[in-house]
Amino acid sequence: MASIFTCNISPYVALNSGNKPRFGVRAQSLGGGDSTVLSSDEIVVNGTSFVGTKEKNGALIDGGSGEKAKNGTLIDGGKHGRLKPRIEKKWVKDAVFKDLELLWDDGHGTKTVKDYLDGAKEIIKPDGGPPRWFCPAECVKPLKDSPVLLFLPGLDGVGLGLALHHKALGKAFEVRCLHIPVYDRTTFEVLVKIVEETVRLEHASSPNKPIYLVGESFGACLALAVAARNPKIDLVLILVNPATSFSRSQLPLLPLLEALPDGLDDVFPYLVGFVTGNPVKMAMANIEYKLPPRLQFQQLYHNLTALLPSVSVLSDIIPKETLIWRLKLLKSTAAYANSRLHAVKAEVLVLASGNDNLLPSKDEARRIKSSLKNCKVRYFKDNGHSMLMEDGLNLLTIIKGTCKYRRSRRLDLVSDFLPPSMSEFKCAFDEVTGLLRLATCSAVFSTLDDGKIVKGLAGVPDEGPVIFIGYHMLMGLEIYSLVEEFLREKNIMVRGIAHPDLFSEIMEGSSTEFSISDWMKVMGAVPVTASNLFKLLSTKSHVLLYPGGQREALHYKGEAYKLIWPDQPEFVRMAARFGATIVPFGTVGEDDIAELALDYHDLMKIPLLNDFVRDLKSKSSRVRDESKGEVASTDLFIPGLLPKIPGRFYFLFGKPLKTKGMEEMLEDKENANQMYLHVKSEVQNSIAYLLKKREEDPYRSIIDRTIYRAFYSPLPEVPAFDP
Repeated sequence: MASIFTCNISPYVALNSGNKPRFGVRAQSLGGGDSTVLSSDEIVVNGTSFVGTKEKNGALIDGGSGEKAKNGTLIDGGKHGRLKPRIEKKWVKDAVFKDLELLWDDGHGTKTVKDYLDGAKEIIKPDGGPPRWFCPAECVKPLKDSPVLLFLPGLDGVGLGLALHHKALGKAFEVRCLHIPVYDRTTFEVLVKIVEETVRLEHASSPNKPIYLVGESFGACLALAVAARNPKIDLVLILVNPATSFSRSQLPLLPLLEALPDGLDDVFPYLVGFVTGNPVKMAMANIEYKLPPRLQFQQLYHNLTALLPSVSVLSDIIPKETLIWRLKLLKSTAAYANSRLHAVKAEVLVLASGNDNLLPSKDEARRIKSSLKNCKVRYFKDNGHSMLMEDGLNLLTIIKGTCKYRRSRRLDLVSDFLPPSMSEFKCAFDEVTGLLRLATCSAVFSTLDDGKIVKGLAGVPDEGPVIFIGYHMLMGLEIYSLVEEFLREKNIMVRGIAHPDLFSEIMEGSSTEFSISDWMKVMGAVPVTASNLFKLLSTKSHVLLYPGGQREALHYKGEAYKLIWPDQPEFVRMAARFGATIVPFGTVGEDDIAELALDYHDLMKIPLLNDFVRDLKSKSSRVRDESKGEVASTDLFIPGLLPKIPGRFYFLFGKPLKTKGMEEMLEDKENANQMYLHVKSEVQNSIAYLLKKREEDPYRSIIDRTIYRAFYSPLPEVPAFDP
């Protein structure tokens, strides 16, 4: 007998003491035999009790006013006794948040694999029950209209494989995890039916929402099998080191286990731990990146010594005989998934490890990508097989950065956007772009309403909608500093309007690592379209728009600080329609960090390189038609740069230009053009001002800034010229 069991299990899924759950337990036979009748109105799981009414067919009906259902589904006990195709959770209504605040706490870096092992000790206590679903306590308050995420575990079967990610995922999803008891011997066919039935019930309840299946290793095979059998249901599969490559494993684990003498059972947990994970990466999961090396080593040593005694619990989580059974189960599961791979129509994201000692995960990711139509791959070269337990990986960040998070059938990068968490902010601007930030140490100035220029962003409006219009520096290097400054100083999320190629297949490879382009999406970038600008302004966002676009960011020699803008005022009328404030700004510094050695014309004269540039150009998207003039050029290329001893980036945000109440006036083409030319003139004036004033900055050179920081202040506080 298999069951669908939705409950709370201590300590990870403890009941909220202030709320009595109205949902119950549903146990339904899927094997064709008679279901076991639940003999008590009260069910106890690991010390936690749930009250319900027994039913002849094995279905536990809601302990409130529920009535029986012939097919084992929960029925509402209201006036009309209507069928509910899902398990009712009253707390969903009461726990909805209007929005996530900026730099929210996602809990990343607060737990390690030791928390998983400690939780597993509780959940694996034998209770004689079949496979079941549970909801972790950290995941009981998702955002409104959040999709369902079903976690399908690896060979351990515990269901706590997302323990390091519960708090973050619990905001964005309704998380449920599948638990397969240690001594359960449910067959592959029945496991598929358990997951499949839950998927179909969720789809019937919310047909316009996607259903996420996160499968790790064995669970990934299970997810593929369910997707192949349900091609018409909107599924998003996230496959972590999928075990579809089990037949090509470089380690003959099954014969090795069968040959292992019983007297060596004490060695078994350590063998499993070595094969499936990187102990050092696991122990580093809660170590702060910015700690001094000595303190990092001390914390690592402490974590490792605390972890080693807990490793022995692996022999209880997955005893030798259980592992042998599940490896045989995996063999048949992988064979089925591979045979039905062509039938998978779901959206797929594959996460593959580079140091997987158990499976050839990188090669398998390439194979799956080539076999599926809608598949992305992200490769993590330093992680082991159990990457979800290791340092350097935040699952929600990856989902966001690969544009896989949505609440409806179609992705909407405006309404589906989740603001960055504090851990994402630190990772993006300390680890990913930290060297650029160190080298350029941006100095930011703004203009007050009375025309006075001040240090910082005091002159920029706090309330949106606001459109920042400025100069796009070489390769767009200024974007990272700009977004960071607004988050750090004003707690404002600046949504960048980016080239569509950032979101297209041109940026994808067979084994692409999580890159800077993915981080731009995490930080709110959207493709440049009129509809996206409309949506952002209608939600009173702060929007970053570059009229010069790609042509300005990839300019030629001799064009530094030249505005290459279209002739027509593209943004003025849209701004006036929403009463948005236009803030022109200038930025300088590209000539202080590198010299443009090879531009488009130079590259086209070099054999092989010119073929590469032509190939890029043929794949790139055209944003503007030829009538827009020089700015419509789509010469996508990677310029050759000669680095310099770094200088500094400077920003000046001009006096805000309010368009509120000017919609009718700016409908006139001449008036709109005058406003457009005025904005362009303000940007040019800001650039000229910064080029002149930076000569007065005593800390323009990185050498001078380094000496200053050594004696006086941290990075963000290095002074500049007096405005």
